Amino acid sequence: MIKLTDIIVSITFEDTKIDFKGEPNDVLVSINEFFLKQIPNLDLAKKISVNYSLEQLISIFSEYIKLTPEGPRIWIENKKLSDREKICLQLIAFHIGYLAKNSNNSQISMNIISNLTGLNSKSISSRLSELQKLGYVKKHNIDNKILFQITTQGIYWFEQIIIKKV
Repeated sequence: MIKLTDIIVSITFEDTKIDFKGEPNDVLVSINEFFLKQIPNLDLAKKISVNYSLEQLISIFSEYIKLTPEGPRIWIENKKLSDREKICLQLIAFHIGYLAKNSNNSQISMNIISNLTGLNSKSISSRLSELQKLGYVKKHNIDNKILFQITTQGIYWFEQIIIKKV
């Protein structure tokens, strides 16, 4: 039960929200303890966390990917990419399209990859297998359909390739 002399303080820091209730001095002590314990931990966790936001992905890949009415597409002109890189870029395009609500999901079939990249199915199958072993692509079996999705590690790997090429 809250007394008339009690105060309520809410603190929101990134994804963390905490409420403090009680007498002013007790709340002040609790807030100080929170800041002393949690903020350094959150900063440390932030240093080792990787989670690309839509804005970050667009910033990194906007030269190479476009969201069209027909769906997410790789948009490479005058740039030489290997088959593996084209496949990853198309998977990244679908991931961005999903985050931007331009496509229904970020997983695509080998046939769609083939249609959009112009690569033959045998080459795509081999490259996807290599990318899975490296942890850059995830394979899903959904309703007897094999679908592929880029991983965070795959996005990071491709980002490093783009940085080197530019």
